[in-house]
Amino acid sequence: MTRSIEVKVVERAGTFQLAGAAEGEALVFSQPLSFWGGIDAETGDITDRSHPGLGQNVSGKILVMPSGRGSSSSSSVLAEAIRRGTAPAGILLERPDPILAVGAIVAEFLYAISMPLVVCDIGGIVSGERIAIGIGADGEAVVRKV
Repeated sequence: MTRSIEVKVVERAGTFQLAGAAEGEALVFSQPLSFWGGIDAETGDITDRSHPGLGQNVSGKILVMPSGRGSSSSSSVLAEAIRRGTAPAGILLERPDPILAVGAIVAEFLYAISMPLVVCDIGGIVSGERIAIGIGADGEAVVRKV
């Protein structure tokens, strides 16, 4: 007897703050995370002692959170993590974050390394799921579980 397996692909549209494609395991937080003092750019480890993600690693993950959390120096930490290969593969936010956008844009400009930054509905995304970020026909962000 053959059994069919139904695969449900859940897609959602988003807006790019920085366009690109990425795929990785979701790392979901309900609280914003600051890259300045919150992430070790050498390792990708979360070092913010007040954050529930303390000790987890963002490297190669799709980081999902409501927004970034200041300081303006977060942009330089993100750019350095992108250069070192310890940054998330992509970031999904509920609200635009100009500080994280600057870091991602600077890294793309200086190092020719792209890390997509997308504003979209993050509801229902669970840590551990594989998430793909792509570019739709109209240039919009397409986020889907894979």
